[in-house]
Amino acid sequence: MTSQTSDLAALDRLTSGRSTCRAYQNKALDADLIRSIVGMASRSASWCNVQPWQLVITETLESTERFREALIGRVRSHPETESDLPFPPGYKGIYGERRRGAGIALYSSLGIGPGDTERSAQQALRNYRMFDAPHVAIVTVPAELGPYALVDAGGFVASFLLAAYAHGVATTPQGALARHAHFVREYFGVPDTQHMICGISFGYAEAEHPVNRFRTTRAGVDDLARFA
Repeated sequence: MTSQTSDLAALDRLTSGRSTCRAYQNKALDADLIRSIVGMASRSASWCNVQPWQLVITETLESTERFREALIGRVRSHPETESDLPFPPGYKGIYGERRRGAGIALYSSLGIGPGDTERSAQQALRNYRMFDAPHVAIVTVPAELGPYALVDAGGFVASFLLAAYAHGVATTPQGALARHAHFVREYFGVPDTQHMICGISFGYAEAEHPVNRFRTTRAGVDDLARFA
C-alpha cells in the first residue's frame, strides 16, 4: 500500500467513523491528551494565517460540573436566547427536511415518539448538561475580524472533531451553548470583544448507549456540487 493510499484510507475512516456523542463516561482525560488534540487541530487553515480561534477548556471533572450546574441554572432562569451571533430564523426546504430527519432518528433511538413533549423537553435540556461530558471547550473569535474569522473557526472545529476521534475521544459540537453566550463568556471571564461560536463537549463515549448508535445521513456529491 502506498503512502497516498494509506492516507486516503485513514481520512475516509476518520470522516465516515466520527459521529456526535450524546452519552459520556464519567472519566476525565489526561491533560497531555487534550493538549495533543488541540495541537493537531491548530494546524487548521485560516485566512492570512491569523488563527483567530481562542479556547477555554474545562480541565477537570469538578470544573466541568461547576460550569454544567451554573449553565443549567441560567437556562432555567433565563430561557431567552442571548447569543453573540444571530441564530437562523428557521430552516426551510431541503434544510428543514435534513434537520427533521436528524431529529426523528435521534428521538427514535431513545424511544421518544411524536407528541411526547415531556421527554422531548428533557432530552433538549441535556444539551445544556453537555450530555454529561467530562470536558467542554468554548470556542471564540475576535469580534473585530468579522465573518471570515467565523469561517476559519468552522475549519478549526472540524479539525478538532477529527483530531479527537483519531485519539479515541468522542465529541459533541454544540451550537446550543452559544444561545447563552453572554453568560458563558461572563462565567469564564471572556471579554465581550470576543464572539462565542459554539462549545465542543468531549470525552470517552458510552459506546453501548442507544443514543450513540444512530447515525445521520449525508447528501451526495451531486446534491452539493455543480460542475461548470
